[in-house]
Amino acid sequence: MINKAILIGRLGKDPEVRYTPDGAMVTSFSLATDRQWKDKNGERAQETEWHNIVVFGKLAEICGNYLAKGLLVYIEGRIRSRSWEGKDGVKRYTTEIIAQDMKMLSPKGADRGEVRTQAEGHFSPFNDLPPLPEDDVPF
Repeated sequence: MINKAILIGRLGKDPEVRYTPDGAMVTSFSLATDRQWKDKNGERAQETEWHNIVVFGKLAEICGNYLAKGLLVYIEGRIRSRSWEGKDGVKRYTTEIIAQDMKMLSPKGADRGEVRTQAEGHFSPFNDLPPLPEDDVPF
């Protein structure tokens, strides 16, 4: 059986770093992926999907130190769904990607401060990417 997710998207906010009771680092962040198409009127339409990413171990440290809101990243991992009971007694559910690999795809000159300034106020997950050709799909 296979449980694998591969995503390319932009961070919606700076990563959150925390530690388990035994001292292991855990980093989490939201990742936006985008889909574009032409609607029935020929107008361009867009849909953004948000994913919760959780990272453990050495990769959590790297993500915590080098990732920032707005950066474009490649994430590979597995899908995990879990539930818990909130303080109010209501059962809650979440689906998240447990990252096992991460590659930074933003340009080398795009440091944390520069990306944050560009992304503030009007966040679009794929501001810098050229549109994909709609008629040249090979399948």
